[in-house]
Amino acid sequence: MGSTRTAAFHTLGCKLNFSETSTLARSLEEAGYARVNVEDRPDVFVLNTCSVTENADKECRRHVRRFKSINPEGFIAVVGCYAQLKPEEIAAIPGVDLVLGANEKFDLAVHIDRKLAHAEDGHREPKGEAVHSPIKEVRRFIPSYNSGDRTRTFLKVQDGCDYFCSFCTIPLARGRSRSGTIAETIAQAEIISASGVREIVLTGVNTGDFGREHDQNFLQLIEALDRVQGIDRFRISSIEPNLCNDAIIDLVAQSDRFAPHFHMPLQSGSDTILQRMRRRYDTALYANRVVRIKERMPHACVGVDVITGTPGETEAEFLKTHEFLRSIPVDYLHVFTYSERANTTAVRMSDTVPMDVRRERTKQLRILSNKFQRAFYDRHIGTTRDVLFETEENDGQMLGFTDNYLRVAMPYDPALVNTMVPVELVRINGDGHLQGTYEAVQFAD
Repeated sequence: MGSTRTAAFHTLGCKLNFSETSTLARSLEEAGYARVNVEDRPDVFVLNTCSVTENADKECRRHVRRFKSINPEGFIAVVGCYAQLKPEEIAAIPGVDLVLGANEKFDLAVHIDRKLAHAEDGHREPKGEAVHSPIKEVRRFIPSYNSGDRTRTFLKVQDGCDYFCSFCTIPLARGRSRSGTIAETIAQAEIISASGVREIVLTGVNTGDFGREHDQNFLQLIEALDRVQGIDRFRISSIEPNLCNDAIIDLVAQSDRFAPHFHMPLQSGSDTILQRMRRRYDTALYANRVVRIKERMPHACVGVDVITGTPGETEAEFLKTHEFLRSIPVDYLHVFTYSERANTTAVRMSDTVPMDVRRERTKQLRILSNKFQRAFYDRHIGTTRDVLFETEENDGQMLGFTDNYLRVAMPYDPALVNTMVPVELVRINGDGHLQGTYEAVQFAD
């Protein structure tokens, strides 16, 4: 290998993974690696995996094969949630050199340098090495944020989860809930602000659980973030309904910078199924939270996570979910089809739902989501809202989001990139976005 090694990254899964990949990339750059694209035949490939992906094993193997086809001599490291859950299985995949668990992945440069030095001495191992701690020992919190996008950054404020829902492997892959302090998080936000980014999206596994080990809480964090200079907009990526209290809703309603956009996991509209899932709320509490948001902010966008086909979800229980969603003022759904996960409680339940039934229910809820979103967009036609425009050009159009998560298109104008401007929303275009018009204000000399 040359004097300056190159490294490329590929990320599977959630916003949290993308923020962590950027942190890993920066750590390799600080260690002397040059970051390149996967197609540029790098010396080192890093795959950040996801355990929520239905075909995690197939996805992992597919990308390893792809990396080897690009550079047969390339070094391949695998990190992320799936790497913590199945380290030995991944290490046995032909071509994988190194697998790092949740505690070890943030020492990526140290481990890669060690392995490469060993290989340069003529001792490259034919089988991958798995380095991982038991999940009960995972206690580190490493703040992370993605870089490279001037407009929007995902800032990790929390990691892990203590909830142990019956269907979920995240506590097994990421460990117990933990976070930095408010002061440490504010320091990260100020670094992001200095880079020219206009919007910060707060992300985590259970974001609303921030700060418990420091005798702090999420409300105190967002109050402090609201005072950070240079950021035009903060957005909460997701928050559990039992943690989305009145004070948080009221702060967002009163703030000029926190976006009126709440994404709250529901998972099921049946209280029976919620109990089997070991969720920490019922439908009455969920409905109360949604109504509170809409009372304080009628223009707010409320998104919902739903899972179809969990064990015990009869047709009657599914219809309760469908009816419940239609009874509350929500604006879009993220619908997931339940799939079995090893070492979870749900996988041991006997009353499983056939996969074709699960997929049909998913299809029905996605149709419902399209109706919700169309109605939400329709209600905003003829209004004017501030839009933060992104850098990409799509067939002569530029795209951006309003504070309340409306996707807006306008004819491309490089002067508007990474700026927030008032846009009149005139119609829904063929791509399902709101088409906007903007008249630049002309100032007299």
